[in-house]
Amino acid sequence: MSMISALPFFKSSYLRSSQNSLGSQRRHTLPASEFRCLTPEDAIGVFEIEREAFISVSEDCPLHLDEIRHFLNLCPELSLGLFEEGQLVAFIIGSLWDQERLSQDALTLHKPHGTIVHIHVLAVHCTFRQQGKGSILMWRYLHYLCSFPYVRRATLMCEDFLIPFYTKCGFKVLGPCEISVGSLNFIEMNCAIRAHAFMRRNSGC
Repeated sequence: MSMISALPFFKSSYLRSSQNSLGSQRRHTLPASEFRCLTPEDAIGVFEIEREAFISVSEDCPLHLDEIRHFLNLCPELSLGLFEEGQLVAFIIGSLWDQERLSQDALTLHKPHGTIVHIHVLAVHCTFRQQGKGSILMWRYLHYLCSFPYVRRATLMCEDFLIPFYTKCGFKVLGPCEISVGSLNFIEMNCAIRAHAFMRRNSGC
């Protein structure tokens, strides 16, 4: 039985006030956002976001569904998803790499003894773009990587137009990447994880 029906002698104005107060409290306590590592069960949702984000631009995806499942089985701890009210809205998938620069093998391999996190993909659901979700997730991910004592840096490859975005996140340009996909060429960038931790502490973020 609800509080209202159990106490019919309360004045209606008081009840409306109580309802409003409870409603506000309930809305306030709903988790606005949650960050967690992804699991193989998230693979289809991840791929749907990635496909929408990349197919229209490059006619291909950084990771296909079987590759997403591959990395989420091998190294789920190197992934991170941003969920809002239970819905996946953005994600990062990474794996370990053991060479100073990326090579073609880095697209499919996870090197368990590596000290470099290769970020394969960052994608944001189309409904949530232009809201800073990608930046928030990347900062959170780099901060999370600080908890792995063996990780020295994070590295990625991107097209020229994305360099300003990743520069703001703390990445520096290394130069042209050895890897090309079809007619697409990429720039390789990296970020020192300990330097990121220092930036985070002194940025007020």
